[in-house]
Amino acid sequence: MNTGLRITTFAAALAATFGAAYGVGQGVGPVVADSPPKHEEEHTRPAPEKARGSGHAGHDTPPAGGLQVSEGGYTLDLRTPRVTAGKRADLRFTVRDADGRAVTAYQREHDKELHLIVASRDLVTYRHLHPTRAADGTWSTPVDLPRAGGYRVFADFTPDKKNAGNLTLGADLAASGPYQARQLPQESATTRVDGYEVRLSGALRPGKAGELKLKVSRDGKPVTDLQPYLGAYGHLVALRSGDLAYLHVHPNGEPGDGTTRPGPDISFTATAPSSGSYRLFLDFKHEGKVHTAAFTVHAGEAAAAPGSGTPEGHADDGHGH
Repeated sequence: MNTGLRITTFAAALAATFGAAYGVGQGVGPVVADSPPKHEEEHTRPAPEKARGSGHAGHDTPPAGGLQVSEGGYTLDLRTPRVTAGKRADLRFTVRDADGRAVTAYQREHDKELHLIVASRDLVTYRHLHPTRAADGTWSTPVDLPRAGGYRVFADFTPDKKNAGNLTLGADLAASGPYQARQLPQESATTRVDGYEVRLSGALRPGKAGELKLKVSRDGKPVTDLQPYLGAYGHLVALRSGDLAYLHVHPNGEPGDGTTRPGPDISFTATAPSSGSYRLFLDFKHEGKVHTAAFTVHAGEAAAAPGSGTPEGHADDGHGH
């Protein structure tokens, strides 16, 4: 992709429980949390330019997705609305068309038919999961959520239909068990995950595009040999605190286009739609493994100075792809 992808207008607020997951196959996707697990190969795709409701940012950036269970004639039918915290379960769902039929044909984008994201409402737990699709259109993936509480599930896909656009549909998921609320992690310009240090520079401003740069280092030395992960050297998911609006952005340039090459810096162009707090999740690949670094940022007059707060670099209980 030759142009930087920008985060623009987020959809209207909907107080919703959120669970972030993304995936394909039977692999467990990245989770940002207390003891992040390792990622496996699989992830996202670039945003179609003309789709409505897409969670991806593109040349003509659509609104953030995931705030509605139905849109554009399609509905996310979550068959597993409740799981038990700390126990492995099969998360099952179906995408249905306007006639109630299960969708069985999808466009492949970044090697995948559908991408799933699960995140907790407090934005502490974040995962990419990789579901598999049965012949009848039922998707399934194993999931193990560490803490009780509310989550939101996002299905990001494009139906294999003429003039179909990318959609991101969202549904609530509950994890039962003893519940303890947690605050949004504090803002910090540096975070650590899996032995890597990731530094964020630049600012997220409401209504104004700006560049966000993330530099990866290990043992005090810049990592200059990042590897492509499903067509890009980095993937960024932004979730707005409060309504959990979902946006997925790709870096300024992708492998092979002459504008991006492996190195410690990954650059994104982003515009915040409003003042407030945001949680950013960066996926990057090095030495054959995918890692997820998380940041809390503030847009607007209330924004704290970069570097303040305690680093919170990974999701709640581990991550995988």
